[in-house]
Amino acid sequence: MGEAPAFFVDHLENGHTNGFGVKPEPKNRDTSVHIGDRSYVIGGIHEGNPLFLGVQIHDKITNKWSSPTVLGTGPKPCKGYSAIVLKQGRILVIKKGSASDDSIWFLEVDSPFVREQRKLLGREVVAWSKGVRGNAEKPIVISGPSGVGKGTLIAMLMKEFPSMFGFSVSHTTRAPRCMEKNTVHYHFTDKSVMEKEIKDGKFLEFASVHGNLYGTSIESVEVVTDSGKRCILDIDVQGARSVKASSLDAIFIFVCPPSMNELEDRLRARGTETEEQIQKRLRNAEAEIKAGKSSGIFGHILYNDNLEECYKNLKNLLGIDDCAPVNGVEAVEGINLPKEHTVTKMEDKILIKETGEVTKSKMIVLDLSSINGGAPGRTRGIVLDTVKSS
Repeated sequence: MGEAPAFFVDHLENGHTNGFGVKPEPKNRDTSVHIGDRSYVIGGIHEGNPLFLGVQIHDKITNKWSSPTVLGTGPKPCKGYSAIVLKQGRILVIKKGSASDDSIWFLEVDSPFVREQRKLLGREVVAWSKGVRGNAEKPIVISGPSGVGKGTLIAMLMKEFPSMFGFSVSHTTRAPRCMEKNTVHYHFTDKSVMEKEIKDGKFLEFASVHGNLYGTSIESVEVVTDSGKRCILDIDVQGARSVKASSLDAIFIFVCPPSMNELEDRLRARGTETEEQIQKRLRNAEAEIKAGKSSGIFGHILYNDNLEECYKNLKNLLGIDDCAPVNGVEAVEGINLPKEHTVTKMEDKILIKETGEVTKSKMIVLDLSSINGGAPGRTRGIVLDTVKSS
């Protein structure tokens, strides 16, 4: 297996001009990666959010600089970076001297997601994705009309397997109600902040209800997955359609009532709604059932004519063994990288060797041959090993 030159990195000492021809203050920590006729300068702070690392693009043909729209949640600035060009329009960015769970990032500059967003927005786009070790079970999207029993099915799963499943916490711009706690019941946020994050592609789905925004962020799903649990999303058909169109690889399940008459009986048995509200829910349910069966969104349809039987079918669908239910997902582990190091690419492997006065005899190997996912969510499937250097 021969070593192949995979990247060109310049540490800029003389600064660079931005899209307006203004030359910013030099930053020795800026890193420039060259791909074709473009240079991607990584460093400094992001113009729209000073908490995140900045990115600028230099077009060698026109000799012009531009500040792209940066999607996803990016890394925070640090003392230095190593960068290496990968396949599929990705740049691997390794932060020096960072915490183990914040050291590996991917900047997507020409991935399918970025090309789609560039076409949609009509301007330059790049996207960040955090790299994590190992894989994870797919999130589960469960939809169905009000009164069909999907909430009960989810509650049964959560009660029987509390270590296997978790809920994502939704965002809303409405004010907290009595006893509601931020980050527990909802992420309560300002409308202007949520609108910007929606524009930046940080939400899987959202809707406006009575003047307030509600939505599921990509990060809220990833946080559940990082904890070693499978994330469950209880959303309507419209929300499921948005998730299906996103980069999230999920299992889509639609729960149907045995009949509309049975659904009406269940709604009336609640005793919580007026006749007008019941009729509205029935009309909405009929439309949702039609959309759920014909939209092509849902890969699985369950009929809840018997709760215990439906629950058994749900567990079978999710591959849960009644005899020995085991969660095969492990919580995300960090990657302890040396503060000062060199980086080399050999096919799908990244070799990281510590440098300095005392050079270690071992090096860290990142195997990227099985990575999956990507912006604006996590990039998973990184395999890490330590080998003797030669």
